[in-house]
Amino acid sequence: MTSPGNPLDLVRPHYFGGSLADVLPSALSVLGVPTGDSGAVDRADPLGLAGQLAGVRRIAVLLVDGLGWYQLPTAAPHAPTLTDLAARFGRPLTCGFPSTTPTSLVSLGTGAAPGAHGVLGFRVNVPGTDRVLTHIDWPRSPVDGPTFPGGGPGSPVGGDRPSGSWPPTGVVELPGGDTFPGAGAFPGVDTFPGVGGPASPAVPHLPGAPAGGPVPTPAAGSGDDPDPHRWQPLPTQLQRAEAAGVAVTVVSRPALANTGLSVAAYRGGTHRGADDVDALATEMLGALTAGDGPTLVYGYHADVDRHGHHSGIDSADWRAAVTEVDALVARLVDGLPPDAALLVTADHGQLDIPAEGRYDLDTDLRLRAGVRVVAGEARVRYLHTLPGATADVVAAWTEVLGEQAWVATREEAVAAGWFGPVPEAHLPRIGDVVVACLAPTVVLASKTNHPIETTLVAYHGSCTATEMTIPLLVVPPLRG
Repeated sequence: MTSPGNPLDLVRPHYFGGSLADVLPSALSVLGVPTGDSGAVDRADPLGLAGQLAGVRRIAVLLVDGLGWYQLPTAAPHAPTLTDLAARFGRPLTCGFPSTTPTSLVSLGTGAAPGAHGVLGFRVNVPGTDRVLTHIDWPRSPVDGPTFPGGGPGSPVGGDRPSGSWPPTGVVELPGGDTFPGAGAFPGVDTFPGVGGPASPAVPHLPGAPAGGPVPTPAAGSGDDPDPHRWQPLPTQLQRAEAAGVAVTVVSRPALANTGLSVAAYRGGTHRGADDVDALATEMLGALTAGDGPTLVYGYHADVDRHGHHSGIDSADWRAAVTEVDALVARLVDGLPPDAALLVTADHGQLDIPAEGRYDLDTDLRLRAGVRVVAGEARVRYLHTLPGATADVVAAWTEVLGEQAWVATREEAVAAGWFGPVPEAHLPRIGDVVVACLAPTVVLASKTNHPIETTLVAYHGSCTATEMTIPLLVVPPLRG
């Protein structure tokens, strides 16, 4: 198979053997947890970690939001520990599709592909209504405004309609380390702005939409939002671990405990609050060393993603966030008990989007015609159409966006396997039309979605290598 040297190569999610969803099932295999029948995986150790981590009884998993595999070379001058560990213990995985935080966190927590767990995007239409659920703004989620913890924007982009599978050609099937740059070999992307090289210039946000208003999409976060236990029906890997006698702890910001997204992704275990990076290290190590039995500790850190969105990749703020993560990882490695291992991963990568790559569906009547509800986000949009309008919407978005994106029907996207198997109950959460950006392009919704999305610099959500490819650093016990 072809190695993806270009950060804009298309990468299919490598479900069941090379994806983020496989991390916790393999970690639990190391800890001796018997295989469960949760519908998540067919094999006990899909990543083959048991032999690599023989004798390990405690595992810490750190997810760094937004630090994709293609961002590691850019991070290297500011992250010597991460760079060394990636060279010695790193391998690439894919996240699921869409490459966005809510989808990825639930895939990690459940060990399932997005189609199975049902958190199928940043924003999705609540079936049977005109309402949109923003997964990071579920009941009790403190994420309104410019400091939202992770995730990303919310808009679409359209493009060249395929005549068969979606996309039909040029897709890299991510294999193991043999044909994809593995430990110590980063992709050669240092000439691509905002991916592996210098930051793109500051990107001005688009002006507001003209009079006439956006596509009518009701606000998310109302009291009618679905129960996360029903919306995401699968048991989590944390519950599976607890049932087997593993001590399970989740460490994140105190305000994130018991939000809808946390319940969907991480139900099971206990929560420890950590307001900053120092507290995150302290609480993770404290939980890791609290008892004598098998232990699983999961920690989440959002700042790399947040500063990428607001300032751009390789900006001063992004570099400072990467430097903090490097110190966090160094402290975790130094504090590992002799029978403990550390796994470091991410939920997606990012890329900067220049001003000329920005469309706005709320200012272009061609993109609004026939659309009933707008969901998704800036790099992958779900369009729910008026009765009988799907073909016209596909044609219009294809004409406007050309080769900058793929435009597909729901049936085409699902049949091509981008979400994994999708049960009938979850199908209506995907738009009648799915639009995925291929070029450095976004389609914003300046009035339909949160205005902050028009001001962002870096985005993610689509199926390019820089968005889909994430690291897995498997750090074994480094002292006797």
